[in-house]
Amino acid sequence: MNPMIPVDLVIDHSVNTDYAGRDDAQELNEQLDFQRNKERYALFKWAQRSLKNFRAVPPGNGICHQVNLEYLSPLVHVKEKDGKTIAYPDSCFGTDSHTTQIDGLGVVGWGVGGIEAEAVMVGQPSYMKLPDVIGFKLTNKLGPGITATDLVLTVVQMLRKKGVVGKFVEFYGPGYKNLCLADRATIANMGPEYGATMGFCPVDEKTIEYLKLTGRDEAHIDTIEKYMKEQTMWYDGEPEYTDTLELDLSTVQPCLAGHKRPQDRILLSEMKEKFTESLKALGVEEQKKPFSDQLGDGSLVIASITSCTNTANPSVMIAAGLVAKKAAELGLKPKDYVKTSLAPGSRVVTEYLKNSGLLPYMEQLGFQVCGYGCMTCIGNSGPLSEKVSNTIIANDLAVAAIASSNRNFEGRIHPLVKANYLASPPLVVAFAIAGRVDIDMDKEPLATVNGKEVFLKDVWPTDAEIQEITDKYVTRETFVAKYKDIFKGSARWDAVECSDSPLFNWDEASTYIRNPPFFDDIFEEPEIKDIKRARVLAKLGDSITTDHISPAGAFSADSDAGRYLLAKGVKKEDFNSYGSRRANHEVMVRGTFANIRLKNQLVPGSEGSKSRYMPDGSVDTIFETSRKYEEDMTPLIVLAGKEYGTGSSRDWAAKGPFLLGIRAVIAESFERIHRSNLVGMGIVPLQFLPGQNCETLNLDGSETFDIDLSDLEPKGDIYVTAYKDGKKLEFKTICRVDVPAEVEYIANGGILQYVLRRMAEE
Repeated sequence: MNPMIPVDLVIDHSVNTDYAGRDDAQELNEQLDFQRNKERYALFKWAQRSLKNFRAVPPGNGICHQVNLEYLSPLVHVKEKDGKTIAYPDSCFGTDSHTTQIDGLGVVGWGVGGIEAEAVMVGQPSYMKLPDVIGFKLTNKLGPGITATDLVLTVVQMLRKKGVVGKFVEFYGPGYKNLCLADRATIANMGPEYGATMGFCPVDEKTIEYLKLTGRDEAHIDTIEKYMKEQTMWYDGEPEYTDTLELDLSTVQPCLAGHKRPQDRILLSEMKEKFTESLKALGVEEQKKPFSDQLGDGSLVIASITSCTNTANPSVMIAAGLVAKKAAELGLKPKDYVKTSLAPGSRVVTEYLKNSGLLPYMEQLGFQVCGYGCMTCIGNSGPLSEKVSNTIIANDLAVAAIASSNRNFEGRIHPLVKANYLASPPLVVAFAIAGRVDIDMDKEPLATVNGKEVFLKDVWPTDAEIQEITDKYVTRETFVAKYKDIFKGSARWDAVECSDSPLFNWDEASTYIRNPPFFDDIFEEPEIKDIKRARVLAKLGDSITTDHISPAGAFSADSDAGRYLLAKGVKKEDFNSYGSRRANHEVMVRGTFANIRLKNQLVPGSEGSKSRYMPDGSVDTIFETSRKYEEDMTPLIVLAGKEYGTGSSRDWAAKGPFLLGIRAVIAESFERIHRSNLVGMGIVPLQFLPGQNCETLNLDGSETFDIDLSDLEPKGDIYVTAYKDGKKLEFKTICRVDVPAEVEYIANGGILQYVLRRMAEE
């Protein structure tokens, strides 16, 4: 089976920040990456050799969305067919939610789960309801010293408040024309954070300028401009929208977001106050102040310049370099306990930082390049020093991380970090120097050197300084040079051995790649079955993310996944991460709902993987509890609040629950991609009626549930009956199987089962 449409695999999720703040960090991290992921990379090389319509960008070249933006996307495809030249717009599905970055180039694209992507690759159409299109009008221009990061965090807050889940957002207005394409890409990238299917940026002169800058073919660029204008896809005027909202760019202020959601914007001037207010939510009754350079509540232990969101934007990267330069010249440096790292999304970034002379100053402050990949952004932040870790644990400290990434969910960046903040790259450098987040940077110095106080304003660059370096060092020649060999790998990649067989050779001893059980019942007659006497495995609150459901980062030896690998002879230091083990269902099912910050209301006061086996009231891990129910042949459900499944397009957040035995999720609302992933695995998403939830219906999770699926239809009514203490409660829910094709997916136990059965019939 070959993909029926072009597929590009950019290998970016595996590399870990084991080493940082040293000149050999990149070399050491890449060496470990290949050691740990040899089996996975052999699979990718096998696919590269054996499959048609498939290309792989080897590890160490960048992050998929930035590579797509800077190189892969043609914007308009041109093909010869039957003696005619046919042009048509590029479109993109990506198996990561931040695929929306390509919307900044004017390409229609968004993230989908791996389940849906696999089905599309073999010819299955993707179905969706025709979405509302929300126009976001931008006026004026950004003020002096305001970054694209400040802008996007403002946009995220506004659109989350507006409510745009499942909708398209399109940016327009006179202020739109004042944004360079890199700024537009930053805004588009965080589409998942504001909830939209995409944040579209129509093509105009700025798009053409960017295509020229990044080294696209001049003749093809001419074709793009003619095609877009001829097809009336060129931006002009003010289109009609379902609804609109407006932002005056001149009102945007310096800001961060945190401590646990991207939409929770904090003005830089209010950072100290807001952190103090958050302490109670972090479990701190009274703030423990540090003495000298010791740690305390609010100490910053991770400062990372990372993620395609910001590293694809030269202005904020150069601003970070200039802050580092000014700080180094004044004798400033980060606190010793701060783990600093720089992980660019493409090699172009390193080149212009080096050529401009800014990289040595960043290195002087501990921001050496540690690798090219998602790294800290996805939770591959690596270990803290033993001294720092022990101090945090011994004193139960609420320490912080600041990253130039797009997500700051609980437990995502590092398990020992309770407060996580998003900020622009130059602010990451500034906070690293301060060493704490409980600081008012308008009034308090970053540091005192030789008796002189140095404030943020003393190291912050002017827009003119940033523009001068951008114009001189961010060049077409740099992009062309760094992308000409993008499909060639390093010597380590060349040394990876793989089979030439047309069929993949499964290794039964592998702890990385296992043949999954998803198709064990493929020859059974498909049907929709009612759910009878189901039990609740997890009762959860609002804003449960896919990181809560299926974490991607490191795990401990005393976790279910850790115990499994230890039993297989894997040493603790070789565990790697959930993300790197995602091709082993035995690890991933044990990691489902294993986020250390998960709060299952069935076990009040607990955090992490805990559930209650209702027949006898015993408490165990969620995985072990699910096995007890499996022995009883008891189907399982999940109860949840608003925004269930927000965050990454992680298909294991649906595959894992499927393997736990979960048949349905009843929530107040669902995030778009996760809802689709649940259906793709045959799990029924049900939505409480407006105004109803577990509290209003007095559901505590100890009930048994019957769910009548006999009349399953898109957006139809599904009746649920809850039984407890000899009483029963019947309530109506909305079936979030949204289109007719999805009814077939549920009947077949998932979209891939449906596709394979159709292929077998043909």
